[in-house]
Amino acid sequence: MTYEEARAFIDDTSKYGYILGLDTVTELLSRLGNPQDDLKFVHIAGTNGKGSILAYVSTILKEAGYKVGRYISPTIFEYRERIQVNEAYIPEEAVARLAERIYQAGQAMLAEGLAHPTAFEVETALAFLYFKETDCDIVVLETGMGGLTDATNVVKTTLVSAFASISMDHMGFLGDTLEEIARIKAGIIKPDTTVISTVQTARVREVLEEACREKRASYREVQKEELKDKKISFEDQSFTYKDRTNLRPGILGSCQLENAAAALEVIDALRELGYPVTEEALRRGLEQTEWAGRFTVIEEDPLFLVDGAHNRDAADRLLETLKLYVPEKRKIFIIGVLGDKEYDYMMSRLAPEAERIVTVMTPDNQRALPAEELAEAVRKYNPNVEAAENIPEAVKKAKGYAGGDGMVLAFGSLSYLGDLIRAVRKEAG
Repeated sequence: MTYEEARAFIDDTSKYGYILGLDTVTELLSRLGNPQDDLKFVHIAGTNGKGSILAYVSTILKEAGYKVGRYISPTIFEYRERIQVNEAYIPEEAVARLAERIYQAGQAMLAEGLAHPTAFEVETALAFLYFKETDCDIVVLETGMGGLTDATNVVKTTLVSAFASISMDHMGFLGDTLEEIARIKAGIIKPDTTVISTVQTARVREVLEEACREKRASYREVQKEELKDKKISFEDQSFTYKDRTNLRPGILGSCQLENAAAALEVIDALRELGYPVTEEALRRGLEQTEWAGRFTVIEEDPLFLVDGAHNRDAADRLLETLKLYVPEKRKIFIIGVLGDKEYDYMMSRLAPEAERIVTVMTPDNQRALPAEELAEAVRKYNPNVEAAENIPEAVKKAKGYAGGDGMVLAFGSLSYLGDLIRAVRKEAG
């Protein structure tokens, strides 16, 4: 099987949909020798911030000398980005070779009348096989959706479970109330383990604490009152947390101080479990962390940023971030969203901040909202909106409107930001 054939096989499995549950992935992994049982995990769930916490934790651990696996979704730049070891993408050769094994296992399952694994289950198995093959010391694992019935929850050897901010999202799959969603996400908690959380609402905290009591797990939440000496700007971003002063996180955004503090709590929990990390490695890793698509500057003139805000909580946080970092700048927005997201709420919060808005349809995604339909939703909150035929046109229009003294912010679905970044770079020559 070539890399192209492997990709075609995985793409073809998308016809099996996204099915929550562990029966099929458990069967698949059993036929592959259960590679996940030979690995140790930091397992991360939540609504917004999972990837940022994952990036901080894995970069710090890499700087401390560990071989660290990363499993993330969705990706921005290319397919292989979702499976990394020490920030290097899985090679095409490994994808092809391991996908062949998974293909054979899937065909055997079909022949026996069993369900075929979904695309996410195939990718999860592929990641576990590669992480075992490369002898990872620790794998930092991000859930795909939810927690309890997410394919990643097949793991049994979790060292630390971590929770990013939990809010309303994926309601059709996870539940209609915040408590229901939190309970599903709390399903990753394993007995007698350490649980770390960023700052949560009282309703979510109660659910997480109850789950920890049931599993005899210890619960530790970021203490907001211990976040002090906060400096938030493009030029100087730093904070103090507990007894650590002048901490300098590498990712911009108003929520990143809490995400960074959660990562520090995870590292301290790992230290207590016998995984040494020096303070020098911790600080170096924190500062060197990068996470594309999270209030990321991709061009300086005009200032051009991208952000993957795509739900209620993320919209609120992006609005807060804009007011902190660029309160006086003329703002031009490029927006592309999926049709099953609460985009009307997002537009009500963010659209009034822009001088002009250009909408796009995210490419190659069946869930994408047409640009004209999104423009109509925006028009209720800002009349200065137009739909672009494609991403390069949107970039050209937005940069033209920004001129020399404005800024462009592209946000919405992460699925189109890679194409947009490539379009910006191509235009810059």
